[in-house]
Amino acid sequence: MTAGKLAANLALICDCDGVLIDSETIAGATIVRELEQRWPGTDVAAVVMPLLGFRTEHVLQSTASTLGRTLSTGEMETIHRTVQAAAIKAPMVDGIDAALANIPLMKACASNSFSDYVSQILERTGLNRFFAERLFAANMVANPKPAPDVYLLAAQRMAVEPRRCLVVEDSVAGATAAVVAGMTVLGYTGGTHNPEEQASKLRGAGVKETFSHMKQLPGLTEEWIREMTFTPSASTAE
Repeated sequence: MTAGKLAANLALICDCDGVLIDSETIAGATIVRELEQRWPGTDVAAVVMPLLGFRTEHVLQSTASTLGRTLSTGEMETIHRTVQAAAIKAPMVDGIDAALANIPLMKACASNSFSDYVSQILERTGLNRFFAERLFAANMVANPKPAPDVYLLAAQRMAVEPRRCLVVEDSVAGATAAVVAGMTVLGYTGGTHNPEEQASKLRGAGVKETFSHMKQLPGLTEEWIREMTFTPSASTAE
């Protein structure tokens, strides 16, 4: 059976930050620095880092609440712009370009960021050639990840059933969103400072498998394609 036939009516959906570009570490470090400047002497990093994958506004609000601090609307907007300016310059995740080139599936990007930010990243890195107009972002749906909205929108627009979509996520919030949407999820741990801990968290969120380098992605995708196209009658026929 050819790769084209195997891949019929299946789709690969990738998160952006932490999967396509190596931005999660940059974003986290920027948020920590900005908050430490405002709240000296507080253990900001311990609160911020587990929240990465949520929108910046949620990370800031949750961190402030946990630490008993406050942030004005103006401060939150300033920090958000600073984080976005730093993250948008992040390099591609090592090996993602070659991995996507070797996966015979229709591809989409589904991000918790806004579409203009994601579009700039994909154009700058050249990754837009894999996704074309199949870009879905938080500003296109009612609820951001961990709600399933952006993944369900992607499936709907591509006319592919959610159960026939394979998702690559690096965060618990994103993995939760895709699992709730009824999709199979692979958890990427190569961009985190503690891969084993993150792998455990992602498995707890319901991912099918975790992996640490994008060179593994084509093989994992091929396994999933074969699982999706397997028929007992064909395998048992004499």
